[in-house]
This record gives sequence, C-alpha cells and structure tokens, in this order.
Amino acid sequence: MMTRLFLVLMMVLFAGTAHAEVGDDGLHKSPWMRDTFKDLSEDLAEANVEGKRLMVIIEQRGCIYCEKMHTEVFPNPTIADYITEHFFVVQINMFGDVEVTDFDGTAMSEKDMVGRWNMMFTPTMMFFPEEVPADSTAVQAAVSVVPGAFGKWTTYNMLRWIVEKGYETDEPFQKYHARMIEAGGLTD
Repeated sequence: MMTRLFLVLMMVLFAGTAHAEVGDDGLHKSPWMRDTFKDLSEDLAEANVEGKRLMVIIEQRGCIYCEKMHTEVFPNPTIADYITEHFFVVQINMFGDVEVTDFDGTAMSEKDMVGRWNMMFTPTMMFFPEEVPADSTAVQAAVSVVPGAFGKWTTYNMLRWIVEKGYETDEPFQKYHARMIEAGGLTD
C-alpha cells in the first residue's frame, strides 16, 4: 500500500515536468506547435482565421535552454493552455534545411533564413502583429523578439503582454511584468 501511495504521489509531483517529445530533427515538440509549409504569410493568415497570434520559435538540437523551456516552462498548465488558446506557433530549426518563406517572399533554408534575420540564440521567440506589409522581413515585422530562456512567469507575462498588445502602449514589458508580479505575486 505504501509503495502504491508513493508512486501516485510521484506521478502527481512530476505531472507537469515530463520531458517534451523530441522529433527526428532533435528538436523538442509540444502539442501546440504547428506543422506548416513555413510560409510566414500563409501562417499569419491561418493564425488570423483562428483568432490567434503568430509566434515563431527558433531552436536547435542539443540546446539546453530549449530543453529547459520545453521541460520546465511550457508544460506548466497555465502556460500551455494560454499558448494553445492564443498562439499559432511555428518552429524553425536554426541549422535546418527545410525551406522557409519570409513575409517579403524570399525563400531559403531555415539556417539561411535564421542568418538573414541575424538570430544567434536559441530559443528565440518572434511575435507578429495581425497584419504585416508584404515587403517586410520577419525581423522588421516582429512586435517583439525574445532571445533566450526565461522562467515560467516571465514567459507567461510576455505571452499576455503580446495578446494584450502591450507593445502599443507606453508601458514596456519590464514594467508590465513587475506590475503583474506585484498584482498576483507570481515569480519565477
């Protein structure tokens, strides 16, 4: 009886911290990620139809910070549910060969596109407005680019700030985050 109770307790404790699946490309996969043709204009249109915000996440095989996000941050039910409800997420492999088409129509491999965008860190999350001019690159169009891994509540508040269009206000994310911590007591 004690062994069974211990096993149940362990399952409850680790329910939100299970390792994310790893795909054939070596990248962590979450259920809310979309498998698309990586044409950002098409992805944005589909996100809009669903009433969601487009987020591109750049990752690489063996990235310990990507693993942290997929094992400690994204599995949190509050965060996973928020992403599922509000975001259309497309994953880009920093060193991948799959073709990506930027908003301006330029098509190249993932690794070349990441270079074009001057992205150097993984994970990097790029968030986009509902409308992007056809002659813009992803970097020009992004309302926020977040390089690196952050804790649960910093990530959650960033997601909320994007959905609430905080980037259109005078309150920068850091002040928004501090206000949210003060209001709800959530810390990383």
